[in-house]
Amino acid sequence: MITDRHVTQYRNEGYTIVERLLEGPDLEEMTAYIDAFVSEQSKTRRPEHLDRPHVEDRRFLEFCSHPRILDAVEAFIGPNIVLFSSHIICKARGDGLAVPWHQDAVYWPLEPMNVITLWLAIDDSTVENGCMRVIPGTHTLGPMEHVDIERPETKVLHRGLPPGSVDESKAVDCVIPRGGCSFHAPYLIHGSAPNTSPHRRCGYTMRFMPPETRLIREGPLEKWFKHHPLFLLRGRDAGGVNTYAAWPPAPCARPLA
Repeated sequence: MITDRHVTQYRNEGYTIVERLLEGPDLEEMTAYIDAFVSEQSKTRRPEHLDRPHVEDRRFLEFCSHPRILDAVEAFIGPNIVLFSSHIICKARGDGLAVPWHQDAVYWPLEPMNVITLWLAIDDSTVENGCMRVIPGTHTLGPMEHVDIERPETKVLHRGLPPGSVDESKAVDCVIPRGGCSFHAPYLIHGSAPNTSPHRRCGYTMRFMPPETRLIREGPLEKWFKHHPLFLLRGRDAGGVNTYAAWPPAPCARPLA
């Protein structure tokens, strides 16, 4: 599933695409659950803004701890795996918001910044429906200045890289079939266009880190992270760097096969 080519590309370019991660009943079950969740939550908020669903619903913790997902993540960060966060970004057909060029790491108080994002395609992700675009190699740049963007109501994020600061001629479209995924590094420059197509584009983003990476709960971002739950999904934290929320989920929850 994860080959040396994937790992090498991730190290050298800051991203890689795995065309098949989940399939069959597991994918169908996850899709059905996410579809129902998105439908219900979209009554009160944009479907692009379904952040941290695993905190609201323990079923998403089970999805994030699926053995195939953790096996894939282990190839990049090792056998001890912490779930930092997750986010459903669902772009409705004909009305999906754009994501401005940005770096994820500027929003996170992690030290060291060793975290990997797995973007799982619940629908086919295509150029037409606003797939993610990346600028390969920018993961080595370190943090860049982000600014308020114009017309934030048309974007998933309200801040992004300054206009003209990204060489879009180097952008690569992350076209991913349903059930496939991409991995990207925290400082990689990425974004996406709006979805004006007749097809929905839904992805489930999961963010993992080794336990040696510390979540800094106090400081400028404590409003969001003072009580942010971490989940040790595989292995152990030998150094005791972080504290973790209770896991596994309640016995009534049915794990994936």
